Amino acid sequence: MADLLKGLPVAQALSERAARRAAALAQRGIIPTLAIVRVGERADDLAYERGACKRCENTGVLVRKYALPADCLQEQLLETIANINADDTVHGCLMFRPLPSHLNEEEACAALVPTKDVDCATQGSLFGVFAQRDVGFPPCTAEACVALLKHYAVELCGARVTVVGRSLVIGKPVSMMLQACDSTVTMCHTRTRDLAAACREADVLVVAAGHPNTVGVEAVREGQVVIDVGINWNEDEQRLVGDVSFSEVEPHVSAITPVPGGVGSVTTAVLVKHVVEAAERICGIDG
Repeated sequence: MADLLKGLPVAQALSERAARRAAALAQRGIIPTLAIVRVGERADDLAYERGACKRCENTGVLVRKYALPADCLQEQLLETIANINADDTVHGCLMFRPLPSHLNEEEACAALVPTKDVDCATQGSLFGVFAQRDVGFPPCTAEACVALLKHYAVELCGARVTVVGRSLVIGKPVSMMLQACDSTVTMCHTRTRDLAAACREADVLVVAAGHPNTVGVEAVREGQVVIDVGINWNEDEQRLVGDVSFSEVEPHVSAITPVPGGVGSVTTAVLVKHVVEAAERICGIDG
């Protein structure tokens, strides 16, 4: 039976440290503040918003919500972002994506200043990830994967890591972040020839393909650590499942993240950590 790499202890550790840093900022008269920009009322956005607000409240971070109607104009969205950019009391901004199809998402992301971009929406933040510079912040989910591995003392230096997925939200940035930990990273995707063989070669397998059952028993071996980033709704079973076939894979690997209760539960803690760090950076404080 594999060890379960649960996200709750990781999230608690991150939140406790963020709370101490937020309290230190408060003593200087600085309250870390997150702006949440939401267009419409998608169920997944609302669920994440509730979790983020609760985590912020428990950590000493204020939240300002900017809820726009689903049919809002591009000009309204850009004006909202401009106001957030100009507001010195707001240190971080989370804009829910994807935006409705009638809006220009690329233009909206580009309008946000990287210093307040706490979930890697801007090209400046992506540059920071790829160049290992303190410009903006990595995507919260990508950083959650790395935080989880470090919390459970998974050896990354020199480890062979296979990442299944190539999105700018998880696959590509988490690959760069793991390389920064001195891992040797192979990037794959659903069209990789003999994907199972590439997965079996890894010491650590990170699956962020966006499709359930992308990785089954044929793609794993004994001794592996498996990080399942996927969150998919299984209509037949009426429950959330990952991109890894858990029941098949779990008996054959050394450790695996559950879904739910794994990477996803760490993401909001990383978001709050980013807001606190943004406030420290803006105020010239070394956290």
